[in-house]
Amino acid sequence: MGCSGSSLNKQNRKVKKIRKPKPWKFPRPVTWSQLVQMRDEFWDTAPHHGGKKEIWDAIHAAAEADIELAQAIVDSAGVIVHKPDMTVCYDERGTKYEVPRYVLSEPTNLIQLS
Repeated sequence: MGCSGSSLNKQNRKVKKIRKPKPWKFPRPVTWSQLVQMRDEFWDTAPHHGGKKEIWDAIHAAAEADIELAQAIVDSAGVIVHKPDMTVCYDERGTKYEVPRYVLSEPTNLIQLS
Protein backbone atom coordinates (compact mmCIF):
# COMPACT_ATOMS: atom_id res chain seq x y z
CA MET A 1 0.00 0.00 0.00
CA GLY A 2 2.81 2.42 0.80
CA CYS A 3 4.17 2.11 -2.72
CA SER A 4 0.98 3.38 -4.33
CA GLY A 5 1.20 6.56 -2.25
CA SER A 6 4.78 7.18 -3.30
CA SER A 7 3.95 6.72 -6.99
CA LEU A 8 1.06 9.13 -6.53
CA ASN A 9 3.50 11.70 -5.18
CA LYS A 10 5.70 11.25 -8.24
CA GLN A 11 2.67 11.70 -10.48
CA ASN A 12 1.68 14.86 -8.63
CA ARG A 13 5.15 16.31 -9.13
CA LYS A 14 4.94 15.83 -12.87
CA VAL A 15 1.54 17.53 -13.07
CA LYS A 16 3.19 20.90 -12.46
CA LYS A 17 4.01 21.91 -16.00
CA ILE A 18 5.98 25.06 -16.63
CA ARG A 19 4.04 28.00 -17.99
CA LYS A 20 4.92 31.52 -18.97
CA PRO A 21 4.83 33.90 -15.99
CA LYS A 22 1.81 36.16 -15.71
CA PRO A 23 2.35 39.82 -16.65
CA TRP A 24 3.89 41.75 -13.77
CA LYS A 25 5.23 45.21 -12.99
CA PHE A 26 8.66 45.94 -11.54
CA PRO A 27 8.61 48.36 -8.52
CA ARG A 28 10.33 50.95 -10.71
CA PRO A 29 10.61 51.15 -14.51
CA VAL A 30 13.86 49.61 -15.80
CA THR A 31 15.68 49.56 -19.11
CA TRP A 32 16.63 46.38 -20.93
CA SER A 33 20.31 46.88 -20.00
CA GLN A 34 19.39 47.30 -16.30
CA LEU A 35 17.29 44.13 -16.47
CA VAL A 36 20.15 42.19 -18.06
CA GLN A 37 22.54 43.46 -15.39
CA MET A 38 20.18 42.39 -12.58
CA ARG A 39 19.77 38.96 -14.19
CA ASP A 40 23.54 38.53 -14.55
CA GLU A 41 24.05 39.52 -10.90
CA PHE A 42 21.40 37.04 -9.78
CA TRP A 43 22.88 34.11 -11.72
CA ASP A 44 26.41 35.01 -10.56
CA THR A 45 25.33 34.87 -6.92
CA ALA A 46 22.56 32.21 -7.01
CA PRO A 47 24.77 29.24 -6.02
CA HIS A 48 25.88 31.17 -2.92
CA HIS A 49 22.28 31.17 -1.63
CA GLY A 50 22.42 27.41 -1.10
CA GLY A 51 21.56 24.37 -3.10
CA LYS A 52 23.52 22.53 -5.72
CA LYS A 53 25.30 24.31 -8.55
CA GLU A 54 24.00 21.69 -11.00
CA ILE A 55 20.40 22.50 -10.07
CA TRP A 56 21.03 26.24 -10.38
CA ASP A 57 22.58 25.61 -13.80
CA ALA A 58 19.52 23.61 -14.88
CA ILE A 59 17.14 26.31 -13.64
CA HIS A 60 19.24 28.95 -15.43
CA ALA A 61 19.15 26.99 -18.69
CA ALA A 62 15.40 26.42 -18.34
CA ALA A 63 14.80 30.12 -17.62
CA GLU A 64 16.40 31.02 -20.95
CA ALA A 65 14.72 28.28 -23.01
CA ASP A 66 11.31 28.03 -24.61
CA ILE A 67 8.60 26.32 -22.55
CA GLU A 68 8.97 22.83 -24.06
CA LEU A 69 12.76 22.76 -23.72
CA ALA A 70 12.55 24.27 -20.23
CA GLN A 71 10.23 21.46 -19.18
CA ALA A 72 12.63 18.86 -20.56
CA ILE A 73 15.58 20.49 -18.76
CA VAL A 74 13.94 20.57 -15.33
CA ASP A 75 12.52 17.06 -15.74
CA SER A 76 15.89 15.58 -16.69
CA ALA A 77 17.72 17.45 -13.90
CA GLY A 78 15.27 16.26 -11.23
CA VAL A 79 14.03 19.79 -10.49
CA ILE A 80 10.62 19.81 -8.81
CA VAL A 81 8.69 22.83 -10.03
CA HIS A 82 6.55 24.03 -7.11
CA LYS A 83 5.14 27.09 -8.88
CA PRO A 84 4.52 26.65 -12.61
CA ASP A 85 6.23 29.96 -13.42
CA MET A 86 9.46 28.51 -11.89
CA THR A 87 9.73 31.15 -9.15
CA VAL A 88 9.89 28.34 -6.57
CA CYS A 89 11.55 25.00 -7.28
CA TYR A 90 13.03 22.19 -5.20
CA ASP A 91 15.64 19.56 -5.81
CA GLU A 92 15.06 15.90 -4.98
CA ARG A 93 16.53 16.39 -1.49
CA GLY A 94 14.02 19.13 -0.67
CA THR A 95 16.31 22.15 -1.04
CA LYS A 96 14.33 25.23 -2.07
CA TYR A 97 15.40 27.39 -5.02
CA GLU A 98 13.73 30.80 -5.34
CA VAL A 99 14.00 32.65 -8.62
CA PRO A 100 12.86 36.28 -8.96
CA ARG A 101 10.34 37.08 -11.68
CA TYR A 102 12.71 39.54 -13.35
CA VAL A 103 14.96 36.60 -14.21
CA LEU A 104 12.14 34.65 -15.85
CA SER A 105 10.29 37.32 -17.87
CA GLU A 106 10.22 40.99 -18.71
CA PRO A 107 8.13 43.40 -16.62
CA THR A 108 5.26 45.32 -18.21
CA ASN A 109 6.96 48.61 -17.34
CA LEU A 110 10.21 47.87 -19.18
CA ILE A 111 11.52 51.14 -20.66
CA GLN A 112 11.87 50.85 -24.41
CA LEU A 113 14.79 52.93 -25.67
CA SER A 114 14.88 53.78 -29.35
